[in-house]
Amino acid sequence: MVEIPGTGTPIIGHQLSWLAAEGVTDAVVSCGHLAEVLQEWLDAAVLPLRVTTVVESEPLGRGGGLKYAAARLPDPEQPWYATNGDIWTRFSLREMAAFHAERDATATLALARPRIPWGAVETDAFGHITDFIESPPSPYLINAGVYVFSPAFTAMLPDRGDHERTTFPRLARERRLAGYPLPHGAYWRAIDTAKDLTEAAKELDGQ
Repeated sequence: MVEIPGTGTPIIGHQLSWLAAEGVTDAVVSCGHLAEVLQEWLDAAVLPLRVTTVVESEPLGRGGGLKYAAARLPDPEQPWYATNGDIWTRFSLREMAAFHAERDATATLALARPRIPWGAVETDAFGHITDFIESPPSPYLINAGVYVFSPAFTAMLPDRGDHERTTFPRLARERRLAGYPLPHGAYWRAIDTAKDLTEAAKELDGQ
């Protein structure tokens, strides 16, 4: 398991602590590549909530895998959260759930505006460079990898395949897909590389 530098805990440990702090009592963890390593860590760790693990016998795709995991939810008649495994964030899930309920949405996506990893250049109308901006915020909102789903959402997931190409577009056409912009100042980072781990540890240490 890859640990967050200086914490001794992998990303999933921080995610589970965050979920528990937000009132979540049960989590279903979908284990993929090297599932036995993740299961071993979960079995040995002192966790703040109840955890059930599921392992696909064959690849089902993101949507199929989500549906397979959702079958193990302790109360399928209640709304439920989901999060990508490579996201490190902190914000109020309770407020996101309230946003979801107010809009009577079937699914709600958290939306982030990450910083561009390169420096940006500004020019005037004549082409003169006027300024350099280091890692500016993206002009676009992106899927932040955290979700609230209504009970009816599970049956809409494909048995195999990608729900972001099937279920989400359908819900968007029907105006049943909501987007929750992360509150100003909320911490969010996708952990894709070793550098991301180091940078995230530095950022959180400075908060």
